[in-house]
Amino acid sequence: MKKFVLAAVFAGLSTSTALAATQVPWWHAMGGELGKKVDEIVAGYNASQDEYEVVASYKGGYAETMNSAIAAFRAGQQPAIVQVYEVGTGTMMAAKGAIYPVYELMEKTGEAFDPSAFLPAVVGYYTDTDGNMLSMPFNSSTPILYYNKDVFEKAGLDPNTPPKTWADMEAFSKKIVESGAAECGFTTGWVSWIQTENLSAWHNVPLGTEENGFGGLDARLTMNGPVQVKHWGNLKKWADEGLYKYAGPVGGDDAQPLFYSQNCAMMMNSSASRAGVMANAKDFDVGFGMLPYYDDVDGAPQNSIIGGATLWVLQGQKDDAVYAGVADFFSYLSSPEVQADWHQFSGYLPITAAAYDLGKQQGYYEANPGADVGIKEITLNPPTANSKGLRFGNYVQIRNIIDEEFEALLNDSKDAQGALDSVVSRGNALLVDFQDANQ
Repeated sequence: MKKFVLAAVFAGLSTSTALAATQVPWWHAMGGELGKKVDEIVAGYNASQDEYEVVASYKGGYAETMNSAIAAFRAGQQPAIVQVYEVGTGTMMAAKGAIYPVYELMEKTGEAFDPSAFLPAVVGYYTDTDGNMLSMPFNSSTPILYYNKDVFEKAGLDPNTPPKTWADMEAFSKKIVESGAAECGFTTGWVSWIQTENLSAWHNVPLGTEENGFGGLDARLTMNGPVQVKHWGNLKKWADEGLYKYAGPVGGDDAQPLFYSQNCAMMMNSSASRAGVMANAKDFDVGFGMLPYYDDVDGAPQNSIIGGATLWVLQGQKDDAVYAGVADFFSYLSSPEVQADWHQFSGYLPITAAAYDLGKQQGYYEANPGADVGIKEITLNPPTANSKGLRFGNYVQIRNIIDEEFEALLNDSKDAQGALDSVVSRGNALLVDFQDANQ
């Protein structure tokens, strides 16, 4: 009887301790296997201490999650943390009174925090012009080149030598198509992110004024310069010649199937696509390379920029203990062990140098060739005003405009200069609207 009573007492203590834990709601956009991994990370954190309980909730894709959080904030029912994709950064920054900048949060809660521990190209995307971190990086990616080693060999190319320049891409693609080794040379996901935004950063040319929007709301697009026009013109020419195959708008969802089916020998896509590529490309050996560059552009290659998402803290929690829990959770989330595990599972970049170093010590990169290509790209050179990212309002809509104008180019409605001029004029109209609404 005594044993039963004692067990009941201890059970009661355990229950009361659990009930006393301060809940920290986190809304995220990680579905499927990534969502399961997020749940695992959260469970690990909750088990590591008993003061706070992070409650993770999947809210749909990036757009749905961001819109849900905005609606909840207006209703006074917002979570403490929300995951927002990188192109929503300008919109979140402009939401004055809604966000709790991470650098302020960590300082006020007394949590140890060193921004210099993060990879420069990652932290640079989410800092203000004074270098203060506004949100916590979580799942960052960058585009890389995937290629079919078997097709290279059939075409008489060295399977261990990926193309370095766009001239190489053209020459390799011609050899592949003419030899019959594959129907097309290359495809790409995200014409906006990879072939416009990253192309510009990789060649150290601006997308817009005011340091690509970092400097203020009066920034305007300038992505119709010589390098971008030359590249769009080449993509159109290569599409007409059958060397490049367009994979569709808003991410280019057909890029992976074109690569998996061996229809196209090369694909540019997110480093976070690695796990999917390795799972689906079972009939051939996959090679990895950096993004190609134009060798007649001074300073190229510079560094690539990131995609993915970051964690924003929202104002309005009634209990200050919630924010102490957010800060504590962020420290756990950015620890080398958690970040290395997340990076190695997902294909997203490690956000800190310590997580990258831990992966090297563990022998992960030796066992998984090509897994560090994205890291090498974003750390190739210190980011410049042209290559640290972009910070434009209404940019989700601007990306849609980029897709529309690229399709107008492919459909012979416009030439490269005309299509990019339209991107700039239509996009700048949205930036004026955003400035007017947020000044």
